[in-house]
Amino acid sequence: MVQGKGENFLRDWKDFLGHGIFTTDGAEWANSRQLLRPQFVKTRVRDFVIFEKYVQQLLSLIDGQGQDIEISELFYGVGSLGNADSQFAHAFNEVQRIQNIRARAGPFQVLIPLKEFWKGLKVMDSFIEPFVQDALRYSPKELDEKETKAASETTFLQSVAKFTRDRKAIRDQIVNILLAGRDTTAGTLSFLFKELSAHPELYTKLRQEILRTVGSRTAPTYEDLKNMPFLQHCISETLRIYPLVPFNMRLPLKDTTLPRGGGRDGLSPIGIKKDDIIGWSTVYLHRDQTQYPPVSASSPPAETFCPERWETWTPRPWQYIPFNGGPRICIGQQFALTEIGYTVVRIVQRFETLEKRWGPEDDRVKSEIVMSPVNGVKVGFYAAVDP
Repeated sequence: MVQGKGENFLRDWKDFLGHGIFTTDGAEWANSRQLLRPQFVKTRVRDFVIFEKYVQQLLSLIDGQGQDIEISELFYGVGSLGNADSQFAHAFNEVQRIQNIRARAGPFQVLIPLKEFWKGLKVMDSFIEPFVQDALRYSPKELDEKETKAASETTFLQSVAKFTRDRKAIRDQIVNILLAGRDTTAGTLSFLFKELSAHPELYTKLRQEILRTVGSRTAPTYEDLKNMPFLQHCISETLRIYPLVPFNMRLPLKDTTLPRGGGRDGLSPIGIKKDDIIGWSTVYLHRDQTQYPPVSASSPPAETFCPERWETWTPRPWQYIPFNGGPRICIGQQFALTEIGYTVVRIVQRFETLEKRWGPEDDRVKSEIVMSPVNGVKVGFYAAVDP
């Protein structure tokens, strides 16, 4: 592989992420990807039992009588979990915040106070360790037998424990997956319901599609989710306007040449030396009007939230990359889209009306490791009345 993250990235991030899929290159990265791939096969993506369990917990926390609710807090799990879980969530958020500052500070990161960083890491690791210990109770042979009997009941940790008995390696993979799957999914759901609350006609249209497809009570299947085009358009449009990893980077692992970027017109090849950092902004790419057809009734401005644009618009390669692309494309893409779709359907089934309770001062985002609403998302839900 010609491109990757490089040694400096690993050095800057290893305290938080260790040697996981996001920090390594070459054979070590390939091994991590191979280790995680079985967790995202179609049979697991289609297994909605675990989704339903936690979505029902989420629904029990929503009043349904129009009470103001900070919905993003529920998606992120802050304040709605048990005490130990909540402590972990707060610690995880704080470690991410400080890690983001460290990564951007470059040579000046030695000036950044790290007391809260190390404190947060200690809380995280203390929370994770019992789960690692539980997975290691089984021998690789016992885990093979367990998976053969009931593959869907084998946990992520148990699958990882089949391939390594190294506690640190297991811990690193857990944190990498949490970073990839927790805040990104919660952020997408937060921004989607923020936009739906600002556009009640879109919420009504979405609810009508859901009721036509699965009714007001039936849990959707994988096929149901794929057969709801407006639902898929709403998710795609949210990821277009609010790509959850707003900034990214790669660097060459050896001297190489890019096919474009050189010359006065930027269309000639350009040489790139080993370890030159190449950064880009997915959020700017997705909102760049020059990448879209001229503004018209069917093609609103790039910065406008409009799920209907997907009825006539198909992005070109590398024009729409919420899950990245190439060899390092997000391995959990289908899992994430399915989890988001399932959660949206179950919420919209339950509540007939969604009201906006956030103001202009709340229409801001912050870009740390992932993008999130600055002040959360305040909305009001009104439960549907059964006929």
